[in-house]
Amino acid sequence: MAVPAALVIVPLGILVICSGTLVNFLQAVFFVLVRPLSKSMYKRINKGTAELLWLELIWFIDWWAAIKVELYTDSETFQFMGKENALVISNHKGDIDWLVGWVLAQRSGCLGSSVAIMRKEAKFLPIIGWSMWLSDYIFLETKWDKDEVKLKSGFQQLEDFPMPFWLALFVEGTRFTQPKLAVAQHYAASRGLPIPKNVLIPRTKGFVSAVSYMRSFVPAIYDCTVTTSKNQHPPTLLSMFRGETSVVKVQLKRFLMHELPETDDGIAQWCRDIFVTKVVISWSCLIVCGYVKLFQWLSVFSSWEGTAFSVAVLVLVTIVIQILICAYESELFTPNGLPLQDPIRQALIQNYAEIPYSAQPVIM
Repeated sequence: MAVPAALVIVPLGILVICSGTLVNFLQAVFFVLVRPLSKSMYKRINKGTAELLWLELIWFIDWWAAIKVELYTDSETFQFMGKENALVISNHKGDIDWLVGWVLAQRSGCLGSSVAIMRKEAKFLPIIGWSMWLSDYIFLETKWDKDEVKLKSGFQQLEDFPMPFWLALFVEGTRFTQPKLAVAQHYAASRGLPIPKNVLIPRTKGFVSAVSYMRSFVPAIYDCTVTTSKNQHPPTLLSMFRGETSVVKVQLKRFLMHELPETDDGIAQWCRDIFVTKVVISWSCLIVCGYVKLFQWLSVFSSWEGTAFSVAVLVLVTIVIQILICAYESELFTPNGLPLQDPIRQALIQNYAEIPYSAQPVIM
């Protein structure tokens, strides 16, 4: 049952602050006393220490709100999860995607050894941000000349990680919203790229750097596609604190690192192609579900009535689509056949092209 968020946030917030402060203190002590002597030992100790805090957040999503995370993958990939180093990439649909990733990491036994690439501001967040900084998360400034050095330094820290780890990256660089999607669509149209529908255009510099540097010690890439049913609102932090339940579906595909192209341009194109595939997957799921519901509904009619209804619907949809296409093209072009120039739209496209890549705080 949903409850007022304040009734949950205040008492549980106090609990997280008190326990989190203790965890941060322990992490800091181990950082000062153990890390200078043995980084490997520090990472092993910190794994268990950090999990004491992060498991509290998993409790919110897993038990308090009873948000169900459904994982779709093949049996071979499932056996590898948590037993090998992996670069994890994902689309970014909502503000609890990182928590969904933590749930999968915890189930796979590598919650404390999961790290992520994120904005530098996140490390200043009390409790959570401090814990991430003490756990060797990679923090960027979204300025490539500086971030390239920080990325390579972060990858170097992972090279001798004493246990299997996941490195997570949202290659879209920001959370999905309709205004951002509109800008991405205009940008894609102006560059002759596939038009995104359910994801944004990936920013590939960080991904290319990660693949180029970590080929030798990271054997796999986990490509995650996060979706929710269309008949429900995507879960948020606020709805989670209220105890509102929902279902999050995660499709995970495993790719071998050595199968990726060798050149930077080839790696970047591979990443873009993966996100085109995500569009196909999302629409395929919706279409299949729609057809299943349609056939269930048509089963109440006799055979010829169902067939006639289906044909009528297809004809109607075809006519409507043709009308929309004609109307849309008339808005895009002047009477002499030249494309209209919208100053606001051109400014949005230019801004999108000039935005540097970025990474959001996320685990998977």
